[in-house]
Amino acid sequence: MNIQTLKFGIVGLAMAGGVAAASTARAETLRFAAAGEAASLDPYAYYLSFTAGFLQNVYEPLVRYDKKLKFSPALATSWKMTAPTTWRFKLRKNVKFHNGNPFNADDVVASLNRARSDNSPYQVATSAISRVEKVDDLTVDVHTEGPYAVLLNDLTGVVMMDREWMEKHGALRAVNPKKGEESYADTHANGTGPFWIASRRPDVETIFEVNKNWWDKREHNLDKVIFTPIKSAATRVAALLSGEVDLIMGAPLQDLKRIEQSPDLKVLKGKDLRVMFFGLNQGAPELNSSSVKGKNPLSDVRVREALYLALDIDAINKKIMRGYASPTGLSVAEEIQGYDPKLADRPGSYDPEAAKKLLAEAGYPNGFDVGLDCPNDRYVNSVGVCQAAAAMWAKVGVKTNFTAQTKSIYYKKMLSGGADIYYLGWASTPQLDAYAILNLVMHSKDGTKRGKWNPGKYSNARLDELVKKIAVEVNMEKRQKMISEALKIQKEDFGTLVLFRQPLTWAAKKDVDALQAADNKIRLWWIRISG
Repeated sequence: MNIQTLKFGIVGLAMAGGVAAASTARAETLRFAAAGEAASLDPYAYYLSFTAGFLQNVYEPLVRYDKKLKFSPALATSWKMTAPTTWRFKLRKNVKFHNGNPFNADDVVASLNRARSDNSPYQVATSAISRVEKVDDLTVDVHTEGPYAVLLNDLTGVVMMDREWMEKHGALRAVNPKKGEESYADTHANGTGPFWIASRRPDVETIFEVNKNWWDKREHNLDKVIFTPIKSAATRVAALLSGEVDLIMGAPLQDLKRIEQSPDLKVLKGKDLRVMFFGLNQGAPELNSSSVKGKNPLSDVRVREALYLALDIDAINKKIMRGYASPTGLSVAEEIQGYDPKLADRPGSYDPEAAKKLLAEAGYPNGFDVGLDCPNDRYVNSVGVCQAAAAMWAKVGVKTNFTAQTKSIYYKKMLSGGADIYYLGWASTPQLDAYAILNLVMHSKDGTKRGKWNPGKYSNARLDELVKKIAVEVNMEKRQKMISEALKIQKEDFGTLVLFRQPLTWAAKKDVDALQAADNKIRLWWIRISG
C-alpha cells in the first residue's frame, strides 16, 4: 500500500453491498476546500474544532445538534435523568459501523472510557463523568461526579467508536500525539456516519463516499465528496472561480463582491458563534509594556470603560469588516444556551470625550503606553481590527506598542500573561452553553481549569460563586438567572471589551445547496447539488 494514500477496501465492500436510501435523486460529487485540515482520523487525538467538524461526517455522537443547533437524537434515541448524578440513554436499534459491526452499549462504554482517559484531550468534554455502565445492549447509564447541567452539551462532541474494531487494532487506549504516540485510528476510520473515508493523503486530499446503510433519512444526493485543504485564501478563491472546487469555507471578505459578480457562484453569509473581544491584563501589579510603573492602569474600571468608549465599533465594522460583522455587547451569541437578549445592547456608544474624562479621573490625563498583541493568522481581518483600535485609542492618549504574530507564538505569549491587551474570540463550542466562557474566560484564574483562558486575571468574587453554582444547577430556570447575573457583572466590570460576532462567509456554485450553521462546521449530509 502506498504510505501516503490510505485505502479502505474492506469497508468499501461493506458499503457497496448496502441498500440505497429512499432518495432516487441523481448522485453527485462535491468538491470542497477549506483552510484547515483534519489533524488525525482519530476523533479523540486532538480537541480541535475543524478536526471535529470534519470527522462528524464519519463518526456520530449520542446526541447531536439539528439545523437550528438544538439537541437532536443521534445514536441515542432518548435520554433522561434517573437520579441527580445519572443519565440514562436509550440507544438506536439496527445501527451498523462502516465495517458491518453492530452498534451497541459496549461501544458506548468503550468510547466514553477512551475519551475520558488520562491520555485523552477529550477529558475537557468528559471530566464530569465518573462511570459509564451498560444496563443492556441498548441502554447505558452515564454517572457524573455530581449534579451537572451540561452533560448533553458535552456529549454532542464525543463520538462513538467500535469496541471490537478498537480491540482488534490495539486502539482501545487513547493516544497523545504530543508525546509522539501513534494509533491505528490515526490513519483509519470506522464510524456509523453518513460517509466513510475511501482514501486519504494528509494535507493533499481526502475522499469520502456515501454510507448507503446509514440509519438516518438521506436528505443529501452526494455519492462522493473530495476535500482539498487550501491554506491560502487567495488560492481557495481562485480554485472556486476556475471551477476546480464547488464550495469553499472561509471566503475572504475582500473577495465577496468579485465572487458574487460571477453568474455561476454565490456567497453564503452568516454569523459565526465566535464573539470577538479585547482581553485586558488587569490583575498584574504592573503592565509588561507601559510607561506606567508600580501600578496597573487596566486594574481601574474607569480606564477599561474609557478604552471601550474610545472604540468606534461601527467604523471598525464598516472599514475593516466591510459591514459583515455583527456588533454586540454580550460575549455569547444568540444560539448559545444562556444567552440573555436583555444584555445584548452595547453599554454606551463611541464617545472619545467621555473616554478622556474617565482617563483623567483615573489619574491619566495624558494617557499612557500599553502593549497590544494580535494573531495574524487566526481570526477574520484580525490585524486590521487591532490596528484600527490602536489608532482610536491613540486619539484619547493611550498609545499602543502593537505586535502581530503567528497564532502559535501569540497564544503562548498571551496565555502566559505576557500581553497587556490581547485580541481573542470565543465560540463556546462544542458545548454551546454560556458556562464554557464563564468558567474558562471569566472565572478567576485559580490554578485549576477554571480561568484557563483568563490570562488577564479578571476577578470578581460574586461571579466566581455563580459559576460554581451554574455548573451543578439542573433547574434550567434558576440556572438562566444565575448565568444572566454573571454575564451582567462581567459586562459592568468591563472585564473584557466585547466587539462583534465574527462574520461567517462561504462561497459555492449556485447549484450547491449547503446548510451554513453558526458553528462553522460542514455537515455533508445536508448538502444537495441541483441540476
